[in-house]
Amino acid sequence: MGKAIMLQGTGSHVGKSILTAAICRIVKQEGYSVAPFKSQNMALNSYVTPDGLEIGRAQALQAEACRIEPEVEMNPILLKPSDEMSAQVVAMGRPISNMTARQYREQYLDQALPIVKQALNTLMARYDVIVMEGAGSPVEINLRDRDIVNMSAAKLANAPVLLIGDIDRGGVFASLYGTIALMYPEERELVKGIIVNKFRGDLSLFNDGVKILEDITCKPVLGVVPYLHNLGLDEEDSVALDSYQSEGEAEIIIAVLKLPRLSNFTDFLPLGRENGVRLIYTTKTSDILDADAVILPGTKNTVKDLKFLCEAGLEKAVLEAAARGVPVVGICGGFQMLGETILDPYAVETEHAEFRALGLLPVNTILQQSKRTVRCAAKCRLPYYSGEVTGYEVHMGESEVTGNSAFIIGSSDDGCIQDEVWGTYIHGIFDNDEFRWGFINNLRAKKGLPLQSRSFRYRTFREAELDRLANHVRKCLDIPKIFEIIGLE
Repeated sequence: MGKAIMLQGTGSHVGKSILTAAICRIVKQEGYSVAPFKSQNMALNSYVTPDGLEIGRAQALQAEACRIEPEVEMNPILLKPSDEMSAQVVAMGRPISNMTARQYREQYLDQALPIVKQALNTLMARYDVIVMEGAGSPVEINLRDRDIVNMSAAKLANAPVLLIGDIDRGGVFASLYGTIALMYPEERELVKGIIVNKFRGDLSLFNDGVKILEDITCKPVLGVVPYLHNLGLDEEDSVALDSYQSEGEAEIIIAVLKLPRLSNFTDFLPLGRENGVRLIYTTKTSDILDADAVILPGTKNTVKDLKFLCEAGLEKAVLEAAARGVPVVGICGGFQMLGETILDPYAVETEHAEFRALGLLPVNTILQQSKRTVRCAAKCRLPYYSGEVTGYEVHMGESEVTGNSAFIIGSSDDGCIQDEVWGTYIHGIFDNDEFRWGFINNLRAKKGLPLQSRSFRYRTFREAELDRLANHVRKCLDIPKIFEIIGLE
């Protein structure tokens, strides 16, 4: 059986996912086979494995750091919030049902733990090292009797724990000390070290802080990781969009609607990495009207986000942009919104059976009870690119298109195009370099700008960024000590 180590945090968004990816890459660089694991993930960013199963996007990135294909055992339970009170439960890559938090805890959690245990055992039998990631805080003391993702998971693997605190948000001493103080004694024993993450400024000024932390927690500080600026890797949560801003000159502005239930926002990050492109996630009508292209992204609840679009006045802005000839693009749920109607006869998203959509494409969608999750390759039929693209589909709806299709997948049509408006079910489409360049150069040509040189290759960039992350973390953490903690002396 392989060995394991677990990264937990004092709360959400302290950097667990990215540091897990860094440790995965470092372990791989040292010649070990390694895989990530997160027993239960709550996220709207998902990914499709080669065998058509759905997992959290963060675990797909971590698998990439390990230089292996993602598989469902890396994230056996995925919770995808559909509204404030409920979420779709995805077990071993397949949706089970929509449940409230109470229903999940009281009716399903006992079934989830054996699934988690089996998935973890499968990975540990095949890899030298499993790098595990916790969720939120391990000391949500009103919930920890039902925990399957933090200390309970660590105990299943007999995994030592590294506890991460985020100094950038403030309160790092209280959060680290308080987390350890609230642990049960046997949990406290599992914690073998502390990592202070997202430090800004002169590291030497925190030397006394390290000493204080070690004194009050009785745990060694294994390193202080400075904030790594402009890291081009996926964030797990859309909370990251609150501080997102692509850099560089704004020759081309692309506005992505920041819907309340936005999913797979990582679809558009490659656009923000191109020279001369500013990518913004927005709910401002002025941003939409000033943009050179508008994108309606995927959403976990198309109907409710369509209603938000209309109530917030964004519908009029999108329609006005389209009337001006501004390219308007819809991906997955965004594609459904661009059509004429959305029918929900099985009450998949709402109790109402029919909804008027934006009417920009001759498309009518029926929401289904089953989900389509598949990787795909498609022939593009857009005017500025005629090659092949690859990506993946994750959707509950089937759309009837009475106009021109935008892509062909095998012998089937996908998406629709009409004038400067088009949509598709294909996630990850902008990861395709040639397609992305064609899309951007079409925008540049419309503004009379010179065409962009084709130098930025996204997958090569991601691989380099994973190495940059690993090298950064190597310099900041006591890696020999961490390997000793894992048992790789």
